[in-house]
Amino acid sequence: MNIVQITPGTGGIYCGNCIRDNALVAEWRRLGHSALMLPMYLPLKLDEANAGAGMPIFFSGINVYLGQYGALLRAKPPWLHRFLAQPWLLRLVGRFAVRTRPEQVGNLTVSMLQGEHGNQSRELDELVGWLKTQPKPDVVCLSNILLLGLARRLRQAVGSPVVCLLAGEESFLDSLPGAQRAEAWRILSGNTCDADLFIAPSRYFADRMATRLRLRAERIRVVPLGVSQAGYGDADAPAAQNGSAPAMIGFFARMCREKGLDTLVEAFLLLKQRGRIPGLRLKIGGSCGPGDRPFVRELKARLRVRGAASSVEFHPNLSRAEKIAFLKSLSVFSVPAVYGEAFGLYLVEALAAGVPIVQPRLAAFPEIVEASGAGDLCEPGDPESLADTLERLLLDPARRLALSRAARLAARDQFSARRMAEQTVRTFSEVVGDNVQTATPVAA
Repeated sequence: MNIVQITPGTGGIYCGNCIRDNALVAEWRRLGHSALMLPMYLPLKLDEANAGAGMPIFFSGINVYLGQYGALLRAKPPWLHRFLAQPWLLRLVGRFAVRTRPEQVGNLTVSMLQGEHGNQSRELDELVGWLKTQPKPDVVCLSNILLLGLARRLRQAVGSPVVCLLAGEESFLDSLPGAQRAEAWRILSGNTCDADLFIAPSRYFADRMATRLRLRAERIRVVPLGVSQAGYGDADAPAAQNGSAPAMIGFFARMCREKGLDTLVEAFLLLKQRGRIPGLRLKIGGSCGPGDRPFVRELKARLRVRGAASSVEFHPNLSRAEKIAFLKSLSVFSVPAVYGEAFGLYLVEALAAGVPIVQPRLAAFPEIVEASGAGDLCEPGDPESLADTLERLLLDPARRLALSRAARLAARDQFSARRMAEQTVRTFSEVVGDNVQTATPVAA
């Protein structure tokens, strides 16, 4: 099968969708398929080898931004338009990129959803023109529904079916200013007919988006997320347990309020106050961009005031090897997100490292805990409930060992990148038909 994957880059900030898409493309290639990964806006920030290396960056972030603010800027001469799309320039800009704030890009979001009728139609023409110079893809896969405005033109001009991944953009859309929020959801509901199929990472999110997009349930498939198992060790090996080491609670996601980091910090402070777990520590890692730093400073100040700063470590923006070492050092893992998380790739990373998880009884988390058999649930947004659940698990080393073993097996058997890629290709085959050459897996 010949697959084109279109994925927005984030410049200097790690992005779960980018990591997922990169893993998909790498696994499709190992399965013997032809797969291109086309970045949009900015370069991809990844913790594995870039599957899109050498590809042009479409919808140059600079041109997209300028094109939103006037016909004169959209009509700039071709030489200037090409210059502003140079990969080296976008890499330079990407180093200083900050995470997009919904309230600042409402009109731009609506324009992108309008596709060929929006202010970025010139960029769409360039993407279509480039694809026509390549072997015709059997399927084009869009990374998220914010790209759904591209689907109609791609289907008509390239002649390939379009599949759209659902990846948790609901919270971004709901954070847009009122008028743009309503308009974005209205356009999206109308655009769903332009995609042949949708893939959600959890049953929770499939049902949720079927309602919000007015989609028939049979137009959505569920494929759980997965991660590459490389570097995590043998799933059949006994989980490492060091009885002399202090218990370590871990968090690894974007360091922001939406991911519930302040809830976890408060739960940790409650546990320190109770004093039932001697030497207890908290380890915080993940993406931390310029927009997240004021919140992190606020948390550090709270920890200092409560006398617990020396028991907490912050590890922002780690490499893949550093991330795996970070996760393997933990006793238990929790990212108590307060919104409707579609899945949470960070949970699969923790499972692969053999770390039990504690998550709120919210959104997709109960599905993951039940499927893995590797954790417990607490009440959403409740530091005391989270503290109680963490404490019970940390005071029961035998159960923690059993959950650790279950975590590794679940990551290998249910949440691997290979399984995710295989299931995604089977889903693609539903819209591609029977005229596709069978792929030959590539030896590892």
